[in-house]
Amino acid sequence: MINVAIVGASGYVGGELVRLLLRHPHVRIAAVTSEQSAGKSIRSLFPNLAGPDLFYEALDPQEIAARADFVFLALPHTKSASSAPSFLTAGRKVIDLSADFRLQDPAVFERWYHAKHPCPDLLKMAVYGLPELHREAIKSAALVASPGCYPTAALLSLLPLAKEGILGDLVIIDAKSGISGAGRTPALPYHFPEANESIEAYQLGAHRHIPEIEQELGATVSFTPHLVPMTRGILSTAYVRLREARTSEQLADLYRESYKAEPFVRVLNPGQSPNPRHTRGSNFCDVSTFCDPRTGVAIVSAALDNLVKGAAGQAIQAMNLMQGWPETAGLQDSGLYP
Repeated sequence: MINVAIVGASGYVGGELVRLLLRHPHVRIAAVTSEQSAGKSIRSLFPNLAGPDLFYEALDPQEIAARADFVFLALPHTKSASSAPSFLTAGRKVIDLSADFRLQDPAVFERWYHAKHPCPDLLKMAVYGLPELHREAIKSAALVASPGCYPTAALLSLLPLAKEGILGDLVIIDAKSGISGAGRTPALPYHFPEANESIEAYQLGAHRHIPEIEQELGATVSFTPHLVPMTRGILSTAYVRLREARTSEQLADLYRESYKAEPFVRVLNPGQSPNPRHTRGSNFCDVSTFCDPRTGVAIVSAALDNLVKGAAGQAIQAMNLMQGWPETAGLQDSGLYP
């Protein structure tokens, strides 16, 4: 049993970390922080939570490090990077759920996030926390950068093609996300009358997850995200003209072989399509493949819960690896249905 702290536990991702960790067999939550909600009960923000009540406190890195063996940072971009050094110096393992340590080049971070990186020296030690890609490196890491929700879906749908060496020069990714992906802070575009019965593309060619996908995939991508009127979930569909021809059956065989040992990637049978509703509340990612014989374009879709496999669940999956526990510990529940 280890003690964990969740720094920035008042947002949706922080709340999901608490929900999942309360049921983890090897974890005790020692601290939850929120500057704006210090002193409040966590149930005042998340009335769905069961188990012992927790109370928010202001962040004091030294005090938190004295009580916690492991720290999750669920802070806004650039804030996590400022907090991480204190915990690492104290010998604590850290998983950061912001984008601060995902990009290896500080110049790339500055270009896409319009801010200088607070501690670029730590980028060399950070491991990108996609278990299906960097499992062995995660096991020995002290600092893990948990992937973004869109990149998780995009990478899991395309990595088998990249590893096989048949990914084409241009990859087109069309992705749709529920509104919780925009966070908990109120804003007009996410107000119910504005977002309901609506779908809209945004940040065309400028979304911050583009360099993250390209870095890990090793390919140029054209990425278009859309906001759709559902609470949770991502559906990402990639279109790729392959370097070598493949039939739909061959493509399905490739994906089944690639993911046969992965506990949280489910390759669907031919003719099935992923649906975010089927992954809601779970750490699963559902993937389907199809090769259009008329155009020669491979079409790969992936669905996941943006708050679980796209954030909190994936971070806990990485923690399990870092601690030498079964990778599925605390994450074995199926999705909610209907």
